[in-house]
Parts: sequence; C-alpha cells; structure tokens
Amino acid sequence: MLRRGTLILCFGILAACGSEPATDAAPEAAPAEAAESAPAPAEPAPAPAALPRQPSPEGASVYIVSPADGETVTSPVRVVFGLRVLGVAPAGIVMDNTGHHHLLVDTGLPDMGLPIPTDEQHVHFGLGQTEAELELAPGTHTLQLLVGDYLHIPHDPPLMSEVVTIEVQP
Repeated sequence: MLRRGTLILCFGILAACGSEPATDAAPEAAPAEAAESAPAPAEPAPAPAALPRQPSPEGASVYIVSPADGETVTSPVRVVFGLRVLGVAPAGIVMDNTGHHHLLVDTGLPDMGLPIPTDEQHVHFGLGQTEAELELAPGTHTLQLLVGDYLHIPHDPPLMSEVVTIEVQP
C-alpha cells in the first residue's frame, strides 16, 4: 500500500518532468549534431493483419456450371454456381463446412486474409444464392467464383473456381 508521502513524491517527480530545463543545462547542439541525435522517422503503419480463416473441407471445390468457358452469350447473363463437399449458408451464419458465393467479374483474386470487397467486380451472394443474372456490357468478360465464410473471408485453402471467359454479344 502506498503512503501519502510516496504519492506526493511521485506527483512531484511527474510535475518536474514537464518543467523548464535548468539554467546550467548544456548549450544547444549545433544543427549537424542535432540531426545525428534526432530520432529516426516513424515507421509506416503495418499492413492490416490477416483475420482467422475457416478450414476448407477435404475435397471441397467450387465451379461455374454455366456459362461455359469460351461461350458467346447475351445480357443478362445467367450464371449458375456449383459446389462440392461444402454446404451453403448465408453470411453471418456460423456453421462448420459452409460458406457462400462471391462472383469476381473482370478482376483478379483479392487478399485471401481479409473479407472479400463489395463492389461491381466482387459480387456477394450472402443470402446463399446459387445462381444469378448479370447485366454485362458487350465484349469479353471473365468470371470466377470465390467462396467466403460467414464473415466473407476466403477459406483456407481458398475455394475458387477456374476463370471462365465469355463473350457478350449486343
């Protein structure tokens, strides 16, 4: 237990830390000396740490049933998802050996240690959908499925389909 005198002494020391320097302090260092003794610039902030990932069941896979690779289609494009050895559960539902689909449109794979982004190129099917209709402009497009867990984080190892390239006609 601290005594009153000890507390007063501690407060006195803390108060002295913020006081003006004594008059007999050493003269200020020359600019070159000051630069040598200056602290190094702060390190950049570390990259965000990867989040815990759910394990993929052995033998699990995801694939695009249709359209087929190289197929010519018209918009809207009906995309049917396939999944083996893994159940489908909506986002936010914690169940072992489940996940939900994310369709990557005209983009590469995201960071596997973070939640899959949500934008026009990373389409989420968090209600457990197993197919979708997409409005795509005429031209060549790539599609790839990536399964995410209840927090939209890819499994470990990630469950991703082959890339399917399609040609959308006007």
